[in-house]
Amino acid sequence: MDPKVALFSGQVTLPLAQKIAESYGTKLGSVELMRFSDGEFQVSFEQTLRGSELFLIQSTMAPTENLFELLLMVDAAKRASAHHINAVIPYFGFARQDRKDKPRVAIGAKMVANLLMAAGVDRVITVDLHADQIQGFFDIPVDHLFASSIFIPYLQSLNLGKNIVMASPDTGGTKRANAYAKYLDCDMAICYKQRSKPNQISNMVLIGDVKGRDVVLLDDIVDTAGTLCKSAELMMNAGAKSVRAMCTHGVFSGKAYENIDNSVLTELIVTDTIIKDHKSPKVKVLSVAELLADVISRNLTCESISTHFNLNTLI
Repeated sequence: MDPKVALFSGQVTLPLAQKIAESYGTKLGSVELMRFSDGEFQVSFEQTLRGSELFLIQSTMAPTENLFELLLMVDAAKRASAHHINAVIPYFGFARQDRKDKPRVAIGAKMVANLLMAAGVDRVITVDLHADQIQGFFDIPVDHLFASSIFIPYLQSLNLGKNIVMASPDTGGTKRANAYAKYLDCDMAICYKQRSKPNQISNMVLIGDVKGRDVVLLDDIVDTAGTLCKSAELMMNAGAKSVRAMCTHGVFSGKAYENIDNSVLTELIVTDTIIKDHKSPKVKVLSVAELLADVISRNLTCESISTHFNLNTLI
């Protein structure tokens, strides 16, 4: 292996980063985080970075100090003369703030992109952005990977055959559900929802036939799980045989686990882009470690990743 390749991890993504490094065939580099008594913290790399192809692995979910830790690592690496700095961000936080949906609000995803570029990031590698257009917020390369390369083999292992129906819990996920449905040659359904305020649904209706079918709900993020659970209930009331959900990023805030346990969901499959101690037996975790390790390797050898990870190119 090229000794100039170095992988480091922030604190919050350490278990995933260790899997990525193992899959790639190396060990994580040593980085220390020192905290002052007032809560301020400082990061320092404990090995030389000069001329290195550097991959910094850190998801940027709440709290915001996870994002700031990544920014500090990037700045430290730049000042230590790393050759290229690649930010591997399995879960890209603030991605839900991708536009102005009402007056006088920030576009948080664009601000985060600006911060990463200003800090000195040369490339971003991330999984299932909440909105595809976030790639355009960057003036540097963005490798936008899809969890479909993990989810589809799992779905095929269930042997549901032609009885499967791919579904979206809202109209925003229609493109994702349609891509899966085309690839698996099955039907799809959509839940149309209206929100009275964030994380609270006022009305939901079903578009499509799910009677006697095994439904798979697809989404990029599961937060309070309110939408998923209400969608699953709607599907079962419409005569579905079973309902399971597949969501890339398991945020699980508020009463998420309580909602899942009390729901009609057979199971909820997530990835380890966000590391959690899951409190529900219905939650199953699939790892993105091999996916990210392969992309790191392909970047170093200048190989294409588009046909391997973009579900739409497989259709």
